[in-house]
Amino acid sequence: MLGGLRLLTFFLILLIGVVALVYAEDSPAEDSSAPSGLAGPPKAKVAPVEDTVQGHKIVDRYRYLEDPNDPDTKLYVEQELSYTRAILDPLPGRDKINARLSQLLEIGTVGAPQMGGKYYIHTRREGNQNQPILYVREGVNGGGDDRLAEKDRVLVDVNKMSTDGTVALDWWFAAEDGKYVAYGTSASGSEESTLRIVESATGKVLPDTIDRTRFASVAWMKDSSAFYYTRHPKKGEVPDGEEVYHVKVFYHQIGSDPAQDPLIFGEGRKPQDVPSVTLSEDDRWLLIDVGEGWTKTEMYLQDLQSKNPPLEITTGKDFLYDADFFAGKLYITTNEDAPHFRVFVADASNPKRENWKELIPQTDAVLQGASVTGGKLLAQYEHNVASELKLFGLDGKKLADIPLPAIGAVFSASGRYDRKEIFFGFQSFTVPPSIYRVDLTDVKSALWAKVDAPSIDPSAYDVRQVWYTSKDGTKIPMFVVSKKGIEKNGKNPTLLTGYGGFNISMTPTFDRSMFLWMEHGGIYAVANLRGGSEFGEDWHRAGMLDKKQSVFDDFIAAGEYLFAQKYTDRDHLAISGGSNGGLLMGAMITQRPELFRAVVCQVPLLDMLRYQNFQIAKLWIPEYGSADDAKQFNWLYAYSPYHHVKPGQEYPAILFMTGDTDTRVDPMHAKKMAALMQAEAKNGSSKERPILLWIDTKAGHGQGKPVVKQIEERTDMYSFLFWQLGIKP
Repeated sequence: MLGGLRLLTFFLILLIGVVALVYAEDSPAEDSSAPSGLAGPPKAKVAPVEDTVQGHKIVDRYRYLEDPNDPDTKLYVEQELSYTRAILDPLPGRDKINARLSQLLEIGTVGAPQMGGKYYIHTRREGNQNQPILYVREGVNGGGDDRLAEKDRVLVDVNKMSTDGTVALDWWFAAEDGKYVAYGTSASGSEESTLRIVESATGKVLPDTIDRTRFASVAWMKDSSAFYYTRHPKKGEVPDGEEVYHVKVFYHQIGSDPAQDPLIFGEGRKPQDVPSVTLSEDDRWLLIDVGEGWTKTEMYLQDLQSKNPPLEITTGKDFLYDADFFAGKLYITTNEDAPHFRVFVADASNPKRENWKELIPQTDAVLQGASVTGGKLLAQYEHNVASELKLFGLDGKKLADIPLPAIGAVFSASGRYDRKEIFFGFQSFTVPPSIYRVDLTDVKSALWAKVDAPSIDPSAYDVRQVWYTSKDGTKIPMFVVSKKGIEKNGKNPTLLTGYGGFNISMTPTFDRSMFLWMEHGGIYAVANLRGGSEFGEDWHRAGMLDKKQSVFDDFIAAGEYLFAQKYTDRDHLAISGGSNGGLLMGAMITQRPELFRAVVCQVPLLDMLRYQNFQIAKLWIPEYGSADDAKQFNWLYAYSPYHHVKPGQEYPAILFMTGDTDTRVDPMHAKKMAALMQAEAKNGSSKERPILLWIDTKAGHGQGKPVVKQIEERTDMYSFLFWQLGIKP
């Protein structure tokens, strides 16, 4: 896989942003399709708990909703779901929406292959399959030009592991020679992975089974006899509730008892440190990258031919580091004193910081990662939120630009030190995912696999990148996507989304369901807010900790720009976001409720004074801060959405959406916020502009959600938004 910021990529999968959807008439009809004869929302039990936090008295009326097993919580959830279904199910046009979404989500997915020996191993999902299948293809030169994938053979089909499609393939790592593939599966969106091993030649699954391998990192020995991997502790090994932390590195010999796997690294470290592993091509050097939040990593290098412990080779400063091996050297990608990242080289036998030599300096574009492939350096960049691929010599000299099909996003790139070929995945707002093979002897690309999308016409849509000015004068880019020739009449139904955090860049992505929106004349806008990685580490840090309000200001300015440019108005603007983007939605609800007609707030963080006490959220303290710190409390209390709901205020129509088995962002956030707003908001009991809570059972944060559940979820989202903006499906 493309090296460079491998650990950062690992961290990014700890979060997921979710976006949503919209055509309206000139003004929404408040009561045109509102359910009739329906009582208001259930009255949640009020049981105030008062805390004194950093000298402030904080009253939480719905603290009991944090406990999913509390009888009052169970009753509340049952009543809320009944109320939500009574609102959403009768909405006109649901059948049409569901039918079109079912058709659109038959557009599949495909991933770039990992190479091992004669094997090319990749994922693909087709038609109404709920989950991607892991395939293997044998051959040379990419396994041929067989775009119909007739040579692909099934390795792992998780669709057969459950009747409802809720078992997911979480991750997979091919051995160096391709003999085996280690993979992780989990149920019901929990992401609590179990590691298994499949033999590529036969599809036989080995007896080796290792649980507690959530977000595992795996590094195979060259002969496929063993691997290094990361694992969480079992219950009883750490204080109760901390099993989601304390990740350590172990060594597993094929056929041995995992309970006896020797511990390699991690003892005595901070609970929230997260290691990942990389092994040199000659099995001599083990690199351990330890993440400490989203701004700092430490690198440790162990000589496996000696008995010495791993040596820390970074400075201990607040920077990101990662590296790839080749021929006894380390190729290190870092943002040390270079917010757009650069590449160094060092001898593995003498790797201390003073011995590093800069190979590739930083540029205007942001370096996403670099790795050795075919005796060259493959580097992926992002420039103005569009991907670039470049080849460099091992001396740092630029050799070539790898041509991309269009302006868009490379979603994966893979190569090997000993192969003269690379693969990359490409997509954009109107281009379905495709995989390209590049022959490094002439740097020419050829289509290797693609996703067919017969039910849409990408040429009918227009993608524009605009720039607007935020509150403090910062220029912010935004993508605006719509049907070609749409009139800017100031009343176009528009869906605006954003994320703004954790170094995640909102690049052009092929969202199948969004075509339903645009087919009805809707405009889709994606704002590239501070807090992401679009313009390097400075851009990220400009939207975290004490600067988080800048993210909210950027999003507000995006809405105001859409009004000023006559794209839409307050009655025709909806917004959507999930996870950290759900926090963004909560801030928009409480800071500028008059700007938006409807809000879809998915798997959100909303109680920012207590968020760190649930699930894996302590990992996010470096990004947000913690109310346990007096200074950081002030930042969080200033915007925490749950603490800024105003009695008697009219808010937009809101659909809070969460998952019953979410192990990232606890569903308590959505439960508490919905209860509070239904009780306090002017429209809390409104049937025309409601505040709704939607909870999916057997679903988590979003990763691995089966297609059947995606259709159900998006049918509810679009039905809600179409209703609120007066759209006729």
